[in-house]
Amino acid sequence: MNINDITTKLHVDELIMMALKEDISGEDVSTNSVMPEAVKGTVDLICKQDGIIAGLGVFKRVFELLDENVQVEFNCKDGDRVTKGQLMAVVKGDIRALLSGERVALNYLQRMSGIATYTNEVASLLKGSRTKLLDTRKTTPNNRIFEKYAVTVGGGYNHRYNLSDGVLLKDNHIGAAGSVTKAVKMAKEYAPFVRKIEVEVENLDMVKEAVEAGADIIMLDNMTTEEMKEAIKIIDGRAETECSGNVTKENIERIINLGVDYVSSGALTHSAPIMDISLKNLHACE
Repeated sequence: MNINDITTKLHVDELIMMALKEDISGEDVSTNSVMPEAVKGTVDLICKQDGIIAGLGVFKRVFELLDENVQVEFNCKDGDRVTKGQLMAVVKGDIRALLSGERVALNYLQRMSGIATYTNEVASLLKGSRTKLLDTRKTTPNNRIFEKYAVTVGGGYNHRYNLSDGVLLKDNHIGAAGSVTKAVKMAKEYAPFVRKIEVEVENLDMVKEAVEAGADIIMLDNMTTEEMKEAIKIIDGRAETECSGNVTKENIERIINLGVDYVSSGALTHSAPIMDISLKNLHACE
């Protein structure tokens, strides 16, 4: 994440400040007790398990918002494979900022690195196939920008960012419209022509209806392997195909040889365990 990009910075700084304010509602009582005045210090960023690192720019930005003179010397970059015990960075600055920002900075880095690591594990299972791995909107509130970025670091791709980013007609949209045909027709009449229209289908009859209605992308949701094979035959290249529905690294192999264009997995963001990372060896310095 290029933290200096204007658009990103506008959103990221606000979100990070919200996290800091959540953690420091009034004052950091513990830090103020032992460090009443500014003292320059240094602390080590240590990796405690193997994985893919992501979120170093966000980690750094947390401390910059507390101490504009902070310095972070990184020994790795986002996307690198890191190992247990590795010294990933040294942070130097006002000890009060280092102590007060520690938890928020680590929360972001641990969460984002966990997502990147899990995504990388899943993406590696699709290596050699034509299928691209996508995330979903099943993200932690107010953390989507961080979590979707972590997916790309891990080797996945982003599905639509939010509801304004594309047309995806799911089961309840279809229910509201009355049918797949009506939903697609209404979407084509309303949505700007530059947007593709994706339709979620749950059975082969809906597949046929979506194709005939002119859907650009057809999402095969919670179908069996045999149903997906038949659906792909019906679609016959007339629309792009996406597979979804409780896809995890434990079951994604059944999709590899189907030939779908995309597979989306909410597990990338809602089920990835954090990576264990610590700040250690804090001490005063000149």
